Amino acid sequence: MTPAELASVVLAAAHAVFEQRGLDRAALPASTVVERPRNPEHGDYASTLALQLSKKVGVPPRELAAALADELGRASGVKSVEIAGPGFLNIRLDAAAAGQLARVIVEAGAEYGRSDRLAGEKINLEFVSANPTGPVHIGGVRWAAVGDALSRLLRATGADVGTEYYFNDAGSQIDRFARSLLAAAKGEPAPEDGYGGAYIAEIATEVQARRPEVRTLDDDAAQEVFRVEGVALMFDEIRSSLRDFGVEFDTYFNEKDLHDRGELDLALNRLRQQGHLYESEGATWLRTTDFGDDKDRVLRKSNGEWTYFAADCAYYLDKRERGFERVVIMLGADHHGYIGRMKAMAACFGDDPERNLEILIGQLVNLLRDGAPMRMSKRAGTVITLEDLVEAIGVDASRYALARYSSDSPIDIDIELWTRATRDNPVYYVQYVAARTAGVARNAAEVGLVPGDGDAFRPELLDHEKENELLKALAEFPAVVATAAELREPHRVARYLEESVAASYHRFYDNCRVLPLGDEEVTDLHRARLWLNNATRTVIANGLHLLGVSAPERM
Repeated sequence: MTPAELASVVLAAAHAVFEQRGLDRAALPASTVVERPRNPEHGDYASTLALQLSKKVGVPPRELAAALADELGRASGVKSVEIAGPGFLNIRLDAAAAGQLARVIVEAGAEYGRSDRLAGEKINLEFVSANPTGPVHIGGVRWAAVGDALSRLLRATGADVGTEYYFNDAGSQIDRFARSLLAAAKGEPAPEDGYGGAYIAEIATEVQARRPEVRTLDDDAAQEVFRVEGVALMFDEIRSSLRDFGVEFDTYFNEKDLHDRGELDLALNRLRQQGHLYESEGATWLRTTDFGDDKDRVLRKSNGEWTYFAADCAYYLDKRERGFERVVIMLGADHHGYIGRMKAMAACFGDDPERNLEILIGQLVNLLRDGAPMRMSKRAGTVITLEDLVEAIGVDASRYALARYSSDSPIDIDIELWTRATRDNPVYYVQYVAARTAGVARNAAEVGLVPGDGDAFRPELLDHEKENELLKALAEFPAVVATAAELREPHRVARYLEESVAASYHRFYDNCRVLPLGDEEVTDLHRARLWLNNATRTVIANGLHLLGVSAPERM
């Protein structure tokens, strides 16, 4: 019995009690939830339904709980119900009902854990969006791992998600990039405000190979060639690096297109219609202070140039015009001050900034070698890049390490820890269960132990304490996925896989032998435990997939 099925049983019992007592059934919720009690000695699941309904119907909570307990006690699959405290219901399932979950999971396969909790929501999720002036640095890599995992979670809970990379190919940073390439081509040092690192010389060489005529052009014309070709090469490299990291975007959006299509003027006109623009000292301002910003923002300078914030406004409007009801943007720690102006901007467009716009801030990441932070990249020269991280610990460990922590917490990634083939390495600890469950299934087949069809499955035999503990851990998965999606916290999945599933499986494996020994006859208990083993493999694989991490069959 899954938690959702048990919740339905509890609600059915409430309907029966209300009918028996002539209570107003309009007070009953459309659905309810059951949770695992903190102390496993209190039962398999707990419900607060009696406490929720007591005031509404004027019945003391313990009296209502007693009636519910009596009705629930007659339900199929419920072993016992106890009343605790002011009216909590502590519920124990019989072994057959609890064990049946293994069959549910195996037969659901990749669908187990998915739901329609966020069905109907259309979400635009923008993450990474590194400027095409250098390789993706380690802060951007964090958003690549977390953002991709979040997109998987949102889709797994029914949301319509469009992932997006904002390609900043306009503005002064691109000019500095082009000047740096030109200087490298001429054998000169980088400009004072330019970019350094071996990658600049590499790109400059590649541009000259593609466009040999650039050597004959004057500096202004040559700089334009280096800008166009250099940005294209850098962006191709960024896309390739992210693809190798397992991250693909539905849309790669060019900032330059906003300018070329006149979308900044469109946004300006929309804001003017809303009555939030004014002119001062020859510049055009957006009165964001009306909506809590610390100061008004310039959209167009007195010399006619657009500001970066004007492009932000146009880009937000473009997303909303494409039908996205919720715009989610992931930004680095240095963008914390960005939240107020963006929320105010959404309000200026007439949107609800709490409903239509979410801004998530990620904290810093340090890569540690021998206990000390690495500061210099072999190629980028100034920052640690995606390639540096992957070279150090691999793609799976990188993605898991970055998604394992709350994004608002700084991370130290210790190279020695994350490359260690021991149980103190979190990704190894979880992937080892994936490999062990696959190995058990292979070994079972070799000795003629197969799970058989669902009708042959004897769930009531799974009555060992460690079997029950593992079943309860597996039952939590759909709720973990839904909560992680709603709270935008993929780390909840990683911690659940480690602390709940992997830990419980290891205890199950140590106490409950799945395979027959020697010439021992294969029994229904062996088969039942194989179902539970395979159900664990399913949950581990599904959870790792949501994090973009592989579930190996061998290690």
